[in-house]
Amino acid sequence: MLEKLMRKIDKNCNNVDKDFIRRAYMLADNAHEKQRRESGEPYIVHPIEVACILAEFGMDANTIAAGLLHDVVEDTDYSFEDIKKEFNEEVAILVDGVTKLGKIKYKTKEEQQADNVRKMLLAMTKDIRVILIKLADRLHNMRTLKYMPVEKQKEKAKETFDIYAPLAHRLGMFKMKWELEDLAFRYMNANEYYDLVRRIAEKRAEREEYISMIISDLNSRLENASIESDIEGRPKHFYSIYRKMVNKNKTIDQIFDLTAIRILVDTIKDCYAVLGIVHTVYKPIPGRFKDYIAMPKPNMYQSLHTTVIGPQGKTFEIQIRTFEMHKTAEYGIAAHWKYKEGSEGEEGDFDAKLSWLRDMLEWQKETSDAEEFMEGFKIDLFSDEVFVFTPKGVVINLPYEATPIDFAYRIHTDIGNRCIGAKVNGKMVTLDYKLKTGEIVEILTSTSPKGPSIDWLNVAKSNQAKSKIRAWFKKEKREENISKGKELLEKEAKRQGCNFGEIAKGEGFDKLLKRYNLNSIEDLFASIGMGMLIPSIIVNRLKEVNINYKNALENLQAKITEEDFSKDREKDKSDRDYGITVKGLTNVLVRFAKCCNPVPGDNIIGYITKGRGISVHRTDCKNIQSMDMNDREKFVEVEWGRNRVDGYISELQLKAEDRSGLLTDIMMIITESRMNLHAINAKSAKGNIATINIKLKINDIEQLKELMKKIKRTKGVIEVYRRKY
Repeated sequence: MLEKLMRKIDKNCNNVDKDFIRRAYMLADNAHEKQRRESGEPYIVHPIEVACILAEFGMDANTIAAGLLHDVVEDTDYSFEDIKKEFNEEVAILVDGVTKLGKIKYKTKEEQQADNVRKMLLAMTKDIRVILIKLADRLHNMRTLKYMPVEKQKEKAKETFDIYAPLAHRLGMFKMKWELEDLAFRYMNANEYYDLVRRIAEKRAEREEYISMIISDLNSRLENASIESDIEGRPKHFYSIYRKMVNKNKTIDQIFDLTAIRILVDTIKDCYAVLGIVHTVYKPIPGRFKDYIAMPKPNMYQSLHTTVIGPQGKTFEIQIRTFEMHKTAEYGIAAHWKYKEGSEGEEGDFDAKLSWLRDMLEWQKETSDAEEFMEGFKIDLFSDEVFVFTPKGVVINLPYEATPIDFAYRIHTDIGNRCIGAKVNGKMVTLDYKLKTGEIVEILTSTSPKGPSIDWLNVAKSNQAKSKIRAWFKKEKREENISKGKELLEKEAKRQGCNFGEIAKGEGFDKLLKRYNLNSIEDLFASIGMGMLIPSIIVNRLKEVNINYKNALENLQAKITEEDFSKDREKDKSDRDYGITVKGLTNVLVRFAKCCNPVPGDNIIGYITKGRGISVHRTDCKNIQSMDMNDREKFVEVEWGRNRVDGYISELQLKAEDRSGLLTDIMMIITESRMNLHAINAKSAKGNIATINIKLKINDIEQLKELMKKIKRTKGVIEVYRRKY
């Protein structure tokens, strides 16, 4: 296996010290000597395969050595200092960058995943080779996933879909992205995967014969035009075919372009010449031509794409690019890695291509909630893009459905803060206008700005813009928020019978600041003043570790019981708690707020009402968010308990293109999901758009999310969301 690695290095890499690689192999082999993989083979097989993948990328000696050593610090007795001493600091930093935060205890899996991703992002900004090693590690693990338990297979496949395949896409590494997606698809949707493989194989011979005919025809025409080229058929990957079938609601027989034809030439001039010949021979389909040479994707991808109608009326896709563009498309950032390229100008260009990474790291610093961080991270990776122009013709790429606010903040923070309006193609538009590819955008600014509006947070689509809007509010109103937050906390502490100054100290207080990603007590006051944190929850958590919490809770319970719950003591608890635990309290009447209908899995909070017990809301409920600061002292901490009732009411609303059979299709999905439908109604509005409201009984948030995914795939459905009043 070591010789196999050396052959790959000889073929793909330059100036790699093989003795250095052998030393790394010997240390890794010794460190993992007693370890075995799930397949039963020696553990060293995995690091060697990771190093082989890196050698295929043409990486340098330090990166390949780090690939061999990437699990040594995490899984053996070797430390960062040992690696640094045996090799060098660069190798040690690369190994540390891919080492998980395994020694920290986390309350939830989401928190652990979020912190590991944060660490990976930070390491990537310092050295992009960290993610290349991590992707190589994940690719080999996915190739050998069959030896893992089924539950672990699905978990790793989902993580690959959510994080690693999108990262490979953003880095332009399409060869790796496609393999990761197909492997993840195989384990996430095994039945669909193997059925698709079988059905494609059945018509392979017929398809290959058709493509050979097209290639032969194109070869002769390009030879006559004296254009040297390499033409090949590229089978579409299984997951991309499956996604097209689901998104367009088509069967395999209705998808003709299962194979794309790729034409590689020497120069950009030849690319456009070939395009002209292709469009002369075959009729192009309007709206299906894309020029990624003139306007490259942010991940450096360049190519001409066109879909044409060939013989027998069958459609097929043609991709035209230079050999250099093809190398970039296959290996992405690895093909233009700055440690391989020499000049300063290229390094600056390389850094510009990774600006999205720095933007992502910037906004995530402000996000303490693990679920919110992971959701934003996935949106940033997955989001489609639009390309718009400044009045001077500079191309700006933004997330799909971005607004002029996103554009303004992408240009400069100060432009965003002073924005008062926008023009698109010379015409005034509202700030919530959704920008489209090709439009020219001009931002109107004020010389005496008032700053952004808090409503812009709901209008902006990019995490970058939202981060800068929040930063403005934090800075501009910090003193006011600190004063307000301090007052609210002291008032809440007094209400609960303690002194805030006494509980806001010690190890418990330090842990609380760390939990919410805060650096000082002033940051805590400011967060309370902005309404980002709730005083009662902060005081409760501090009391748990700093004073006799039991006595305080008994006093609070007596007060609530006396004022609100005297009429309900005789009821059986199981009829009243709905699977909800109120922090530190028992025998408490609980009811779900109808404005947001929380279900297990939602983040929730309780609100003390007079005579009706505790009303449980989702934390993102509009009624909760809009409450006056004085009302926030009535919040109590609640959580989902182990006891659950038989089903929870939830309401969905969807918008779709009105068509015959739409309602029937939706009801079939609900029936097949084995959910109890309580009510469904639909109405048609202008523009032939139907709005459907659904009320049903579910068990938890995961079941609801799965249903929403299925409905979203239905033909004509535009959006699906939980209904709010």
